[in-house]
Amino acid sequence: MIVAIHQPQYLPWLGYFDKMSRADVFCYLNDVQYKKNEWQNRNRIKNARGWQWLTVPVRYHFPEKINEVKINITTGWQKKHLQALVTNYSRAPFYKTYSTIFEETFAREWEFISELNIHLLEHLREALGMNTKTTVISSDLELREEPTDRLIDICKATGADTYLAGPDGTKYMDLQRFEQNGIKVMTQEFKHPVYPQLFDDFESHMSIVDLLFNCGPESLDVIERANEGLS
Repeated sequence: MIVAIHQPQYLPWLGYFDKMSRADVFCYLNDVQYKKNEWQNRNRIKNARGWQWLTVPVRYHFPEKINEVKINITTGWQKKHLQALVTNYSRAPFYKTYSTIFEETFAREWEFISELNIHLLEHLREALGMNTKTTVISSDLELREEPTDRLIDICKATGADTYLAGPDGTKYMDLQRFEQNGIKVMTQEFKHPVYPQLFDDFESHMSIVDLLFNCGPESLDVIERANEGLS
């Protein structure tokens, strides 16, 4: 059984869902330190000029963990994000198919960024057809603090004998300790696909919403076909 582990990101890119699709169990790592100006509270969507950020404003105080970081609810960010999706994707072939995910999500008040992200990720994986994948949240498990120990504990808690690491993950892990615990480590290899987009030249590394609105039910196939033969 393969487990993949990743911080809950906001509307993440295609590689995030490639990682999820390759695993039997996916763990949202929500109780590690929040990193400012990374992907926990923002991502990019395509527009007529190229791309733009969608950023959820947060009230972060070092050294808060991801699941402790609160959203700044005074900014009206939900209306701005929904309007950005309408402006840039309402003409996309599958906008109406999936727009209710965002309309319903942005109609709610969210206190914590991790809860918003996990809610969206669960709906997005369902929209992609990954309903059979099991997901767990790290804060629900009893884990050690040391990074390699934490990963080994997640593998054991989920019954996994294989850990699917990100491309740079092996640089920061004690691989010998995985081996001592009977856990194989695989490294994700991801080839970004080219697919139909609105506007002009193709923009890589956009949020998953770009693929979903443009390719609809074929979105997961687009990701998996581009990565056939990679391990």
